[in-house]
Amino acid sequence: MSSLLLASGSPRRQAILRAMGVPFEVSLPSCEECVRPNDPVATVGTNACRKATSVRFRHPGSIILAADTVVSFQGQVLGKPRSPEEAQAWLLSYAGKSQQVFTAVAFLRPGHHDPDLFIEATSLVFRDYGLGVVQDYLDRVHPFDRAGAYDIDVCGSMLIAERIGSYTNVMGLPRSVVVGWLAAHACGQGGRP
Repeated sequence: MSSLLLASGSPRRQAILRAMGVPFEVSLPSCEECVRPNDPVATVGTNACRKATSVRFRHPGSIILAADTVVSFQGQVLGKPRSPEEAQAWLLSYAGKSQQVFTAVAFLRPGHHDPDLFIEATSLVFRDYGLGVVQDYLDRVHPFDRAGAYDIDVCGSMLIAERIGSYTNVMGLPRSVVVGWLAAHACGQGGRP
């Protein structure tokens, strides 16, 4: 019997799993994350696998779920903003434009060397707004620990006009990927195979 470990400190990922009724424990990964400036798929895939692998050494008998999320905007990969000023500049640059959010989810089972890796993309179209909306949004949300400097789940409608794809993917953990993997591997309550 294996327990499910979430290799993430993200409150949003934890909330998604709780809402699904999947019991889990948290084990924070300890690894260096990469950013490949023009390749969001390679960035998230590499990081999710590194996170899962870093936790496996401490918990070899557990099923590990790790994820990584980035924004791809105008050919650049954006992670978390490094300052409030950068967050403001990013949000202003999105106005009236579209972008994609990529999340990689890696599942690592006991006795397996390589994680099962899934990558989901969601497209977002942003409203045409100005500095006042951005400042109001940043004052309300403080999204400095989120990829792209925004949170779709908290006042997201202030910025986002349209979404094509998974809502929970933008939050950092695509629900359908988790449900599908758990079902395919006969994991029921508690993530037990």
